[in-house]
Amino acid sequence: MHERILELKKLLNDYSYKYYVLDKPEISDFEYDSLYRELVALESANPELITPDSPTQRVGGEVLEGFEKFTHNVPLQSLDNVFNEAEVHQFCNKIQAAFPDETVEFVVEKKIDGLSVALSYEDGLFTVGATRGDGNVGENVTANVKTVMSVPLRTKSSVKKLVVRGEIYMPKTSFMKLNEEQDLKGQPTFANPRNAAAGSLRQLDSKIAAQRNLDIFVFNLQEISDDAPEIKSHSEALEYLKEQGFKVSSMYRVCKNAEEVWDAIQEIGNNRDLLEYDIDGAVIKTNNFKQREALGSTSKFPKWATAYKYPPEKKFTRLKDIEINVGRTGVLTPLAILEPVFLAGSTISKATLHNMDYILERDIKIGDMVQLMKAGDVIPAVVSVDKDAREKEKNISREIFTMPETCPVCGGKVVREKDEAAYRCINNDCPAKSYRGLIHFTSKDAMNIEGLGPAVLKVLCDEGLVTKISDIYRLHLHRDKLINIERMGEKSVDNLLASIENTKNNEFYRLIFGLGIRQIGAAASKVLAKHYGNIDAIIAADSESLENLEDFGKITAESVREFFTDSKNLELIEELKELGLNMTYASPAASLAGGEGASLFESKIFVLTGTLPTLKRAEAQKMIEDRGGKCSSSVSAKTDYVLAGEEAGSKLEKALKLGIKIIDEAEFMSML
Repeated sequence: MHERILELKKLLNDYSYKYYVLDKPEISDFEYDSLYRELVALESANPELITPDSPTQRVGGEVLEGFEKFTHNVPLQSLDNVFNEAEVHQFCNKIQAAFPDETVEFVVEKKIDGLSVALSYEDGLFTVGATRGDGNVGENVTANVKTVMSVPLRTKSSVKKLVVRGEIYMPKTSFMKLNEEQDLKGQPTFANPRNAAAGSLRQLDSKIAAQRNLDIFVFNLQEISDDAPEIKSHSEALEYLKEQGFKVSSMYRVCKNAEEVWDAIQEIGNNRDLLEYDIDGAVIKTNNFKQREALGSTSKFPKWATAYKYPPEKKFTRLKDIEINVGRTGVLTPLAILEPVFLAGSTISKATLHNMDYILERDIKIGDMVQLMKAGDVIPAVVSVDKDAREKEKNISREIFTMPETCPVCGGKVVREKDEAAYRCINNDCPAKSYRGLIHFTSKDAMNIEGLGPAVLKVLCDEGLVTKISDIYRLHLHRDKLINIERMGEKSVDNLLASIENTKNNEFYRLIFGLGIRQIGAAASKVLAKHYGNIDAIIAADSESLENLEDFGKITAESVREFFTDSKNLELIEELKELGLNMTYASPAASLAGGEGASLFESKIFVLTGTLPTLKRAEAQKMIEDRGGKCSSSVSAKTDYVLAGEEAGSKLEKALKLGIKIIDEAEFMSML
């Protein structure tokens, strides 16, 4: 019995390594599953024989209440950046100059766009997987890391201690599949594979992480005990890690000078489209470990390494047509319909054109060859027109686009108000406005109704169960109908109804924001909630009072007055009152111990940047605002604190230049 369990574990781990790391499967999925089921049965009958390196321990266990902090013995530093060939040469030449009598080699490898983790092994056995966090302290996510099939649970040789650093990512195919599933469930979709990977790795239920098909590339040797073979360079370390069973990027190159480094960067860049995962640059590292030690580090970056950031990818394609989308406030947004083109990891067939002024400024015509770029490598946009193509393609007609005078959805009148770029449908009963308004109301930043995303809302609207906001809170009256809708089911319906009921007790500002008042975002909603205290006081507020609010002005005040003098909006508010929604502001002081701390950050301005180790940005923002502080999206001389996490970027750089106090999550929590 014991021998068969040992045999099965070895077989299954070997097959997994060949499948997930080498991409060379040796047996069919059916054969693997048969062996796996046999091991599960034997271990169930003999639980005392279950070991941490068993393949059965990858599937996830009990749900955690939270993640424990983990302190990295060797800090997981971030990298400084270079952006062009001249800066690459400058970096390489500076390092070579530091060792005039020695040969300097560089290793160039892909910079995987994922979540950085450290994996710890003791006597060859995987013990801890932890996120980077602030570089010094991260989160213990061992249960979730175990679900990544390419992470070896036991290395080939059993050195006393081994710590490696890697990047956990989500393959593009897995990302697309996950977003399709999220959409079908009516849950929010992820913006990009990196966000999806980070969200999956921070699941308290490791069974969810196990379903997300995460992967890893190991790219650095952090620590190794003296009983291991001597390793003198990064390239030797990568080969050693391969031998130990880790998945290491095959596309790394050892270079002897800046010219070779630049060639390697170009080679990686030219192959970006062919990769099954996202990269956000190339990393240049000094190869020799003794030279690294001599170069040292700054407080934030190693001096022996840097990251080259590729410029945003741009491509030309044909603009076939321009369609109009109608938003929740009635704004008509032109949308480019394109000949499909593969750009920065995905096929693009539509892109935003923003507004009519944008089209006129760039002289965009239907039939043009237009240049596309993904803003932030996420949102596709038309940035320019190939004017030369117009001269070469005399036989292809171009059509000047004009905004419609009537709404394409409801036929209502379209107007362009003075000093506004937007054209707007002014029919309050426009179905497109209603649907977009419902999406906004249920969204994460507004009422945050889980399970009621755009796809589910569309079904409910088509079924006639929801036509306005108040209908959402009457859905419990139609439980039987909901259960009979395809893909809903009894459990998902009950979860949805419970989620809807829970939002009745949301903070007051969420309701204000969810109502979709023009000019009123989440920050302005908080100002209104805090200043007036309840919905009736806001309804009664005059324009002068509103104009005097922080960051308000005449236009914003008029927008609020316009909304709360509309009879249909007032009817809706009365309905929501009767349905039991919270319409009163609760002072944060009431939830702080003895009321203390409510003014801790009074008049202080914070800027949040990067990924924090344990807090979500919205959580940190709430903590600041509950204590009288304000959060801004940009750094200026007025900023008091920059709360910085992993990959803080340009905001951190600007704060350093301005001499603004920079704090990490640990310091922030100690301030609280």
